[in-house]
Amino acid sequence: MSAPIARPAAALSAGIEGIGYWSRGLPDWNAARAYALGQADAVADAPTRPAPTLLAANERRRAPETVAVALEVALAACQAAGRDPAGLSSVFASSHGDMQITDYMCATLASEPRTISPTRFHNSVHNAAAGYWTIGAGAMRPATALSALQASFAQGLIEALSQIATGEDAALLVGYDGGGYGPLAEIAHSQGLLGGALVLTRAREGLPTLRAWLGESAQSEPGRLAQREAGNASAPMLPLFDALAARHDRVALPAGAGRSLWVELSHD
Repeated sequence: MSAPIARPAAALSAGIEGIGYWSRGLPDWNAARAYALGQADAVADAPTRPAPTLLAANERRRAPETVAVALEVALAACQAAGRDPAGLSSVFASSHGDMQITDYMCATLASEPRTISPTRFHNSVHNAAAGYWTIGAGAMRPATALSALQASFAQGLIEALSQIATGEDAALLVGYDGGGYGPLAEIAHSQGLLGGALVLTRAREGLPTLRAWLGESAQSEPGRLAQREAGNASAPMLPLFDALAARHDRVALPAGAGRSLWVELSHD
C-alpha cells in the first residue's frame, strides 16, 4: 500500500461489536480468522451453501444462495454482538445481487415470458436479502440495499457509519455476492459465494474501533482471505477482514471515482 495519509479530524468512527463471515470452506468467523492467520486450512467438510436458521425451512429452500449467505453472516454478527436483530437498522451491500436469477429472468423473458416463476421474480430484486432479513428478524428498523460495483462495501460502510453519526445506537452492515452466470458472467465477473458482516455501534472503551475517511486511491496488500476469494465481486471488502484477523492498523478499500475509503483500526 502507498504511504498512509493523515487521518482528518472529520473521520467517521464506530466500535465493532460483532463479526460474521462465510465462504465455501470457511463457514464462520472463527474458521476465517484462523485461516487468515495461517493457523488452519479450510474446513474440508464444510457445507457448500449456508442454511440460515433465521428463516423457516420452506423459506430457506426457496431463498437463493446470495440471500442465504447474507442472512447467515448477518445473524452471526448479531449473535457475536449480543444484539437482537430486530432492533438494528441494516445496510446490505452487493455488487451484483443474484446473477443466477437475473440470467434466468432475462433468458425466460426472451424465450417463454409467460412461464416466468413468481418466486424467482420476487427474488430478482436487489433488496431481496434485506427483505428476507426484515421478515425473518421481525425488524421494523430501516433497511438499505445498495450497489456500487467494486465500491459496494466501502459505500455501505459509509452509510452505516453515517447512520451512527446521526443518532443510531448501532447498525448492521452486510456485504455479499455469488457467482456469475450466463452472458452476464462475461462482463460482471464473480466466482464462489462470499458474505461478511459487521455490527457497528458508537465507539466506546473495550471495543475494537474503526475510523474511516475518503482519500486518495491506494491498494492494500492482499491478505490470505483476500487472496483466497479474489474472484468474488465482494472481495474488495476482505482487506478489512484480514486486518481485523491480523490486528493490522490501517487498510484502504476501493470507494469509487478514483478514491479509497481509508480505515484505521484500534484493537482493544
